[in-house]
Amino acid sequence: MKIRHLKVSALLLAATLLTSSCVGSFSLFNRVAKWNTHATSSKFLNEIIFILISPAYAVCAVADALVLNTIEFWSGSNPLAQKVGTVQKVTGKDGLIYAVKTLRNGYEVTSPNGEVVSFIYDKKTNSWSQEQNGKKVEIFRFNDDGTIQARLSDGETIRVNPDEAGVFETRMAVNGARFWACR
Repeated sequence: MKIRHLKVSALLLAATLLTSSCVGSFSLFNRVAKWNTHATSSKFLNEIIFILISPAYAVCAVADALVLNTIEFWSGSNPLAQKVGTVQKVTGKDGLIYAVKTLRNGYEVTSPNGEVVSFIYDKKTNSWSQEQNGKKVEIFRFNDDGTIQARLSDGETIRVNPDEAGVFETRMAVNGARFWACR
């Protein structure tokens, strides 16, 4: 009886995740699927390729669900759909219009007064940096253990988990307070 309740609960949880109103386009997953279905003219060879790269489907689905679709939901545009050199006009929190240019490895933001700030992704270190006036400063990096190491404005770093508690801890640190949780 207990196992049946667990199965029903798991099914209901899965159903709620699948029926969310902010599903997104799953662009990365769909690109892999499109490539796989057109890799060869043989459906059997395509199936073998599918089996061999099936972990890539899982990784792409998770990346889409947790990162890319979230960016698409909040920004209104798909980050994978933007080609290098594309410039979009974005209204900032201050009400001013900024030009955001898509680079090969990040974005270049030009303020209304002409000031340029670049946000660059470094694949080797799995990190994002801010570059302005020739000075490059790492903002955050993804650690091998799944945590994120963020650089604070005072130069110190904080290591947090990519979850609600990590967001709260980072906000507290950025605003000058520290939150230490006891386990």
